[in-house]
Amino acid sequence: MTIRIKICGIRTPEIMRATLALGADDVGLVFFPKSPRSIGLSEAAALAEIARGRARIVALAVDPNDALLDEIVRHVKPDILQAHGNETPARCLEIKSRWGVQVMKAVSVGTAADAELAFDYVDAVDMILFDAKPPKDATLPGGNGVAFDWSLLQSVAARLPFMLSGGLNPGNVAAAIRATGTGAVDVSSGVETAPGVKDARLIGQFIAAARGAT
Repeated sequence: MTIRIKICGIRTPEIMRATLALGADDVGLVFFPKSPRSIGLSEAAALAEIARGRARIVALAVDPNDALLDEIVRHVKPDILQAHGNETPARCLEIKSRWGVQVMKAVSVGTAADAELAFDYVDAVDMILFDAKPPKDATLPGGNGVAFDWSLLQSVAARLPFMLSGGLNPGNVAAAIRATGTGAVDVSSGVETAPGVKDARLIGQFIAAARGAT
């Protein structure tokens, strides 16, 4: 099985070029002002042009309104919109049809019942991203560097293709892949030296570990 790898929260041309050279399949650009990984539309557009044709471009937004989506699609032209807030299945379907982009829905997991909520979205989105439920005092819906109990996905793993996120890093990604059987992984804080500061060496280690897991 070939593992698909997404590096999320890229902010500089240097890291974008390194990420692509190291073989990432998907690159994520964050549009959420509270995140240390958030960037402006012009910066994102320039980064997207570096990646276009070499990796899928994923635009992450949290409960985006129509005006923001208009701007993201017009300037960045992403392949995928990652809905990382409280978007309903109906809203996800609207985004797909109105803006003509694939939609990835993040589902926060703290219990097995949380994981089952993914089935509410299967007819509305193109893919599911399982992430850790943020800590109670967190200001971010993701990118908190927190892993969840992967066994909580046992009831859904065989019934639903998904991407796995939440506290992954070079040291645990292989175990996560083996434990869940996922075909895709997503990392952000796990390849950083400080919040929002990606490290090419850590990205290389993460990709190598994920590729070697199977």
